[in-house]
Amino acid sequence: MITVHHLNNSRSQRILWLLEELGLPYEIRKYQRDAKTSLAPPELLAIHPLGKSPVITEGDLTLAESGAIIEYLVDRHGKGALVPPAGSKDHIRYKYWMHFAEGSAMPPLVMKLVFNRIESAPMPFFAKPIARAISKKTKDGFIEPNIERNADYVERELARGEWFAGSEFTAADIQMSFPVEALVTRASSADRPNMKRFLHRIHERPAYKRALERGGEFSLLK
Repeated sequence: MITVHHLNNSRSQRILWLLEELGLPYEIRKYQRDAKTSLAPPELLAIHPLGKSPVITEGDLTLAESGAIIEYLVDRHGKGALVPPAGSKDHIRYKYWMHFAEGSAMPPLVMKLVFNRIESAPMPFFAKPIARAISKKTKDGFIEPNIERNADYVERELARGEWFAGSEFTAADIQMSFPVEALVTRASSADRPNMKRFLHRIHERPAYKRALERGGEFSLLK
C-alpha cells in the first residue's frame, strides 16, 4: 500500500491528485504545520531525515521530492498513463517542465516568501529600517524580476496549448500546478489569462476535487 505523508498546504497535495488521476489505492497520514512558524512538525523527521513533505512510503521504500515521487508513481504504477510516448517531442517537453517546476520556477517564489517575512518579523526597532532596506533591494533587484520573467514565459508557453507537454494532460501539468498557483498569487498584478485558464481547468478535474476531499483544502502560504 502506498502511504502519503501529507502536510497541509504543501506540495504533497500534488501527490494525492496524481494518485487520484491514476486510480491507485493509497492511505494518508496527515501532519499539520506549526501555527506560528508554518514549519512542518518534527514527527516528519521520523519518516525522512529532512523532515519535509511530500514523502511516500511503499513497502521498504521511502521517497521524498515531488518530482521523484511523481516519476516513480507514473513509471511503476501508471501503465503508460499521463506520460507522452518515449522519444517524442512531447516527451522532451514533459521532462523539461517536470524539472522547470522546482528547478527554475519555485526558488524565486520561495525567496519572496522568506523576504516578505523578514520585513514583518519581530526585531529591535533600530534594526527594522536596515532589514527592510536590504529586503527591498534584494526583491527589486533579483527576486521580482525573476518571478516576472518566469511568469511571462509560462504565460507564453500556455498560449501554445491547454497543457504543458502537448495536447494531452500529463503528470507535468500536475508538477507545474504548484508553481502556476504561486506565480498567479505572487507575481505582479499583470493579467495572465492563460495561466488562469490552466488553473481553472485543473481545479475542475474530478481527480483534483477528490484529492481535496481526502487531503483537505489547499492554499498557498503567504
